[in-house]
Amino acid sequence: MSIKIEKKTINQTKEPKLYKVYLLNDDYTTMDFVVEILCDIFHKTYEEAVEIMLLIHNRGKGLCGIYPYEIAETKVNEVHKRARANSFPLRATMEEE
Repeated sequence: MSIKIEKKTINQTKEPKLYKVYLLNDDYTTMDFVVEILCDIFHKTYEEAVEIMLLIHNRGKGLCGIYPYEIAETKVNEVHKRARANSFPLRATMEEE
């Protein structure tokens, strides 16, 4: 008499790590440009963008969004590319949530 044992493999998908994207304050980038970046790249409403821009201005940095790594990296690169194209030193950073 033989007994068959079946093994069940459970595939668990892990949620991807998320990263916070911040814009950093500087003395040269205009507030209007920061609001434009927040609306265009981070899809914020004008009101949300103004609120985040003021946080950046007053606290040195402001949270723009939380994304999976590849999206966060793309958004940081888009900010830097757009800032350079407009002769602004605006910087974005990302850190693991």
